[in-house]
Amino acid sequence: MFFDDRLATVLRQRATGEGALRTQYRQLLDLLGKDRVHSSSRQQQSLVASAWLRMDALAEAIPAPERAAIIREAGWRFRSPDLAAHLADQEPDIAIAALGRAELSVADWTALIPRLPVRARGFLRLRRDLPLDIEALLARLGVHDRGLPRPEQASATPAAAAPRREPEPLPLPQRGRDRVPGADRDETGRSEISALVERIAQFRRERSENGIDAEIAPRLPLGELPELPDRPIAGFGFATDAAGRIEWASPDVAPMVIGTRLIAPRALARADAEGDDVARAFARRQPIIGQVFALSGALAIAGDWTLDAQPAFSIDGHFTGYVGRLRRALGDRAEPTAPEAREADRIRQLLHELRTPVTAVQGYAEVIQQQLFGPTPNEYRALAAAIAADAARILAGFDELDRLARFETGALGIDPGEADLAQLVRRILDQIAPVLAAREAGIALKLAPDASLLAGWDAEDAEALLWRVLASLGAACAPGEQLAARLAPVIVQGRALARLECALPADLARENDLFAATARPAESVINAGIFGAGFTFRLARAEARAAGGSLVRDGGMVVLTLPLLTMAGDMPSDLASSAG
Repeated sequence: MFFDDRLATVLRQRATGEGALRTQYRQLLDLLGKDRVHSSSRQQQSLVASAWLRMDALAEAIPAPERAAIIREAGWRFRSPDLAAHLADQEPDIAIAALGRAELSVADWTALIPRLPVRARGFLRLRRDLPLDIEALLARLGVHDRGLPRPEQASATPAAAAPRREPEPLPLPQRGRDRVPGADRDETGRSEISALVERIAQFRRERSENGIDAEIAPRLPLGELPELPDRPIAGFGFATDAAGRIEWASPDVAPMVIGTRLIAPRALARADAEGDDVARAFARRQPIIGQVFALSGALAIAGDWTLDAQPAFSIDGHFTGYVGRLRRALGDRAEPTAPEAREADRIRQLLHELRTPVTAVQGYAEVIQQQLFGPTPNEYRALAAAIAADAARILAGFDELDRLARFETGALGIDPGEADLAQLVRRILDQIAPVLAAREAGIALKLAPDASLLAGWDAEDAEALLWRVLASLGAACAPGEQLAARLAPVIVQGRALARLECALPADLARENDLFAATARPAESVINAGIFGAGFTFRLARAEARAAGGSLVRDGGMVVLTLPLLTMAGDMPSDLASSAG
């Protein structure tokens, strides 16, 4: 198994947010936990050492309960004694989760247990699936259950010398060691319960080695509650037989859709004459692309879907059915025209192709800068750091292009939430004020007092939109140029909106089309985007439209309107006149 390629790929990623930190921690657990890591080359040794250091750094950023929950997840294999030893030295929650999750061989357990901290050895007594040899090893090391001693073990006391007529005390049960019928040990010291536990553990090991996935293995109906999906079903794959009946689907929806027909037999009989497009394509064994398909049944799948499928044929050329995918329709959202959708898809595919080499360049530059493959002269490390920074800026530009394409085609929306627009505007202007003050420029904000300006969408998205607008205006300010801005609630056609208007700097005011402006500030530490003010305003306009607002130019002003959570009836009546 080539750990170097995958470890290098994971270590190249720069985890900045909380979700990225947890994702990288899961990736390192998966790579380092599959089996013992053999570091045969110097390069692999460096990568593995960097992986351990990165895991320690991530452990400082992720709380112990969250790391323990990640370790307990059932979607990865834990067979590495090196990882078990590494995690056993950490917090008790981590040690318990790791030693309770590890699936090691007898030889690995035998070599690992003496190296474990004394505190961690006791956690192994919480497991009941360890082989008898390992239980005997724990007993030799003095690791016992945390139960009360049996009464007969404590009978050798001075008081026992005098005979007393008292009823025989009942034995106190020890954890996992209660005497039950059939629990007596045979000549080998093995009880029936221990033998059964060992057989279950052996069955699990053999099933894992044979590649049987526990998630799709059949289970007995023991009364467990069904596990509901954490998120709505957005799409799933399927395969049909020659009659158009779904005979396979993704595991999460298979019980709800298997047996469903893509086309009714009566519709198939008249497909060439008056059947719909799906029936006609099915009758002619042609691909089905972007057709509307309605599913009925469980609430998780009921509704309209978009159907894409390709005909399948056997080696002999016989038609065997269709394989494809159903994805949720976009609903009432306005669909883009076909040329716009195709153009957006081409842009996104191009960005995907461009990200790969740029990511590779960034990764190798960081490897050189961090000296992962060995000592590197400081001059080369400085050059590598500059290359990595440039690559990061290019990737950020790709993200902006992709975001604009998604918004303009309706493939991306604004997440719901709650954002205080007045607080965000003040915070952004406070951030850029020192930079503008050095040039004797600035943006003076007039804010309506005691106005409720809560927007019903994600605060991070709202801050990003406001930053694009205000930072673009600030970066274009000439020395000594002062801009006036105003933020107030208004009512337009019964809707409560927040209206932010600001004067345009002279450089942008001279542009005929603000959203196609190519002017870039010569020197400015305010970064609103790498493609200039025109592109940034266009992206902000797309985000505003997705949120239900707008961004327009009104003479020498730029006006941003965004919907508010406040109802029109809760606002002062005199605001209705300010709708213009």
